[in-house]
Amino acid sequence: MANTRGNEQSSYIYIGLAGETGRGRVVHSGLYRMAEGDDEWEPMQRGLPDMPAVRALAVHPQNPDVIYAGTQSGPYHSADRGEHWEKVNLPDHGLPVWSILFHPHDPDVILVGYENCEIYRSDDGGERWTRLPVSVRFPEITTAPGANPAKRVLKMDADAGDPNLLFAAVEVGGTLRSTDGGEHWENLSHGQYLNDDAVDMHGVLASRWRPGTVFGIARAGMFASMDRGDHWRHVPLEPLNPKGQIYCRDIREVPGNPRKLWVAAGAGFQSDKGVLLHSPDGGDSWSRVDIGVPVAHTMFALAFDEHRPQLMSAATNGGEVYSSLDGGETWTAHKPPPSGTQIYALARG
Repeated sequence: MANTRGNEQSSYIYIGLAGETGRGRVVHSGLYRMAEGDDEWEPMQRGLPDMPAVRALAVHPQNPDVIYAGTQSGPYHSADRGEHWEKVNLPDHGLPVWSILFHPHDPDVILVGYENCEIYRSDDGGERWTRLPVSVRFPEITTAPGANPAKRVLKMDADAGDPNLLFAAVEVGGTLRSTDGGEHWENLSHGQYLNDDAVDMHGVLASRWRPGTVFGIARAGMFASMDRGDHWRHVPLEPLNPKGQIYCRDIREVPGNPRKLWVAAGAGFQSDKGVLLHSPDGGDSWSRVDIGVPVAHTMFALAFDEHRPQLMSAATNGGEVYSSLDGGETWTAHKPPPSGTQIYALARG
């Protein structure tokens, strides 16, 4: 699909509000966009379900007109940058969507991750969909007593060089891998167990800079594998909580410069301390980034404009949104969204 953006078109920031899906949890709702240089959030609602709880957003890497949003009622699709939405015709079970991935090898391949470890795949740009047979047994050590039984596919990634190598981060459960495009899956949780904590994985990234290297981020921090997930090591990061850990929620490579990595983190799921971490050397070293102001909640999401990667944004689960026009050197705070504070999804394009 060709890139339709001209130089005169704006870059947009998109945010989705949501919350946890456990019984009794507070859920905010709404999907908004803001044009670069503007200061007002514009609600997007034509064709979306009432009170959309949006936990996943993805802009097509070649055509920024095309956006997917994951809601409590399945995925929705827009072909005009969010002006209008249509429900994706997908034979799901009505569960919330937590992740959407355009395959880095071929963006016509789209993966959608749900609660209860359901993953759907399209090979033709979203026209037809197949449920992948994810039938993984999770070791008892991966789940905490009283934890939400729903195993959410919180993030997915794919190897840019090997189209059949897929990864999924499951909250609570572990890291999954498929070497055949999703026909068979295995649990890679060994090596991600730390401090008698549950294996609560939040993200996974298959390095484009170092093929074979995979990063997993979690409630217990960060893990790295040099052999496609066969073995893991805990990455030492400056701790933020009494357990000696740092709660990592999102991980991204800079488009076009995969040696540069960013992580959104905090002291815990709900905390009064949010941080951004940056690595200039493919994950060999990490440092905290000073964005100019204290961040009052856990950093929850990161996003880059695929075609202008110096434009990046970060958001917390307390409603703060920050943007940088120079690749993270300087930052500006935006006003919070008008209908809630629980930002669960972020995208740019």
